[in-house]
Amino acid sequence: MAAVDTETLIGAWRRLLSGSGKSWVLFEHGTCVVLEEPVGPLADRGTEILREFGPVSVSGPAGDFRVLELKNGEGWLVTGHHPDVVTYVALDECEDPSHLAVGIHGRSKRDRDGREPHVVHVEDARPPAP
Repeated sequence: MAAVDTETLIGAWRRLLSGSGKSWVLFEHGTCVVLEEPVGPLADRGTEILREFGPVSVSGPAGDFRVLELKNGEGWLVTGHHPDVVTYVALDECEDPSHLAVGIHGRSKRDRDGREPHVVHVEDARPPAP
């Protein structure tokens, strides 16, 4: 399984969220926290959400996931129990393209980001202050 470099992750998330008008925070392993109502420092808010909803507990809702195939064929999105925490999995990251294998891989990436959050990019879509 290949790791995805930061520039590739940023490009993927920019394409995915293009035109949404939403701010987002990207973490080292590809997990993105979309901020519906961003207030204050975005990196801090994204980290707070990911610390709470990123780590996996297999016996609880954090172990659940859903896999969405991207229409452009560049990979998958793996969702979890928080609607605004989503992990990108590139095509070359998983040898087995089954939803189960991709989902488990994406969930493990979210777990790593949640336990050791390292912000690699912040996209601030808020209008400039007057």
